[in-house]
Amino acid sequence: MAPALEAVEFDGSSSSLKRVCVMDAGGCLGFSLVYSLLQRGYFVHAAVQSRVEMESMERRIVDNKNLRVFHTDPMDYQSIVEALEGCFGLFYSFEPQFDQPSYDELMAEMEVRAAHNVLEACAQTDTIDKVVFTSSATAVFWRDPSDSTPSLGDFDERNWSNVNFCKKFKLWHGLSKTLTEKTAWSLAMDRGVSMVSINAGLLLSPDLTVTHPYLKGAAEMYKDGVFVTVDLKFLVDSHICIYEDSSAYGRYLCFNHVINSNEDAVNLAQILLPTDISSLPPSMMVGENKMVPQRISNKKLNKLMANFEGGAMLSATE
Repeated sequence: MAPALEAVEFDGSSSSLKRVCVMDAGGCLGFSLVYSLLQRGYFVHAAVQSRVEMESMERRIVDNKNLRVFHTDPMDYQSIVEALEGCFGLFYSFEPQFDQPSYDELMAEMEVRAAHNVLEACAQTDTIDKVVFTSSATAVFWRDPSDSTPSLGDFDERNWSNVNFCKKFKLWHGLSKTLTEKTAWSLAMDRGVSMVSINAGLLLSPDLTVTHPYLKGAAEMYKDGVFVTVDLKFLVDSHICIYEDSSAYGRYLCFNHVINSNEDAVNLAQILLPTDISSLPPSMMVGENKMVPQRISNKKLNKLMANFEGGAMLSATE
């Protein structure tokens, strides 16, 4: 049986300056971040939301003296403080379980409260130097077409999704990520916490299904040229690059695929609906080889990562 990893103590050497916390470490992104950070010589506090996730972490990463596992509830401020103790950085993401009956405004309220607790805890943890906050591209591109105020050009990190538009069309993922990221930025600036956010495209993880709330409005994303996805390794490398590069600032759109052709759409549909792609909108089915112009840019991130060398990674399903 694997040892109780949360009981491992550190030796207090200078290398403890590379001590970071990963929260939510039980998810696909979080687990892969933990593994990659350990490979790069970091001490990692892995904060998970359940005992099952804790046991899974202990089973997969056995007897690693640089790892501690914490059972952390994002609604429990004290448990967050305990996970952050002694850490110099935080990688924060929060993805609820999508097999729940609904993803609605209540979920948005939950994510906002969790982000508030985490940023407040960071402000009260003297050692924390940097927070890498995982948000979503859905906090960027949902715009009311009747609103003439925003620029009509391509989308980038300077854009924010329209909250009222998201509410009107029940785009709960965009609403939640927009409100949550804005809450985090407001607290970070008010409390003097150094934060960088990553607005990630749809993560192409092995457990991705058509029920993922990011996919609400997929046909509209496709038509508007903003349907973007990201591979797990690229997303993990982006997080580590942004943490390690002192020049990183503000928001970064993170994706390495754009779904803007019939072929792309059908390939994605075969991942999401392996036995039946008949529910796809007709405009996305193979026929005329139509290309939709891309209207979203990740140039800022690509420039930052030009010389970054990623390492080994283990996905949460391995």
